[in-house]
Amino acid sequence: MGRHSSSTSNNPLRVVCLAGPSDSGKTTLVEKLVPRLTEHYRVATVKSIHHDVEIDTPGADTHRHRTAGAETVVGITPELTFDISTRGKQKPPELPRGTDGGLVDSDPDDRELQALESTLARLSRRGYDIVVVEGFTDAPLPTILVGDREPDTVAGEIVGRGDDELEELVETIQTLEEIAFETRPDA
Repeated sequence: MGRHSSSTSNNPLRVVCLAGPSDSGKTTLVEKLVPRLTEHYRVATVKSIHHDVEIDTPGADTHRHRTAGAETVVGITPELTFDISTRGKQKPPELPRGTDGGLVDSDPDDRELQALESTLARLSRRGYDIVVVEGFTDAPLPTILVGDREPDTVAGEIVGRGDDELEELVETIQTLEEIAFETRPDA
């Protein structure tokens, strides 16, 4: 799985997936977990979206930058910074040379897992401590089942259920084994 204890230039992450059917309460659980986790950690979230959405208003300067051909556009406002990348799940960016988090070891052709692993490596480089992932049921990551999702429908180890006590879930996430995105010796 890419979990190692040796030193890297990246920050080891604790990552947990929330898996469940639509409208089962995954996002509500994210809204409860994140405030508790951010009391002590830098937290990022990743959401798997199964359909295209327009997150950049057509005609806005950032939209014009993207449609002009920029692969990534970064917007910086007085309150927010955001990245828009044209890669997505269809053409995920390659992992930085020599980086290995181990998610795609089981299926190197799975573009969704490649996109997730590249995103987690980037968040690791940015110094996040915990990433809460909503969706990505094929990722071999610790998973909290929400709603009536069956354990055999997810690739990760089940570490909790959405109806567990919030403090119990927070403690479980805090004690997850870290994933280090390491440089391969051949890099």
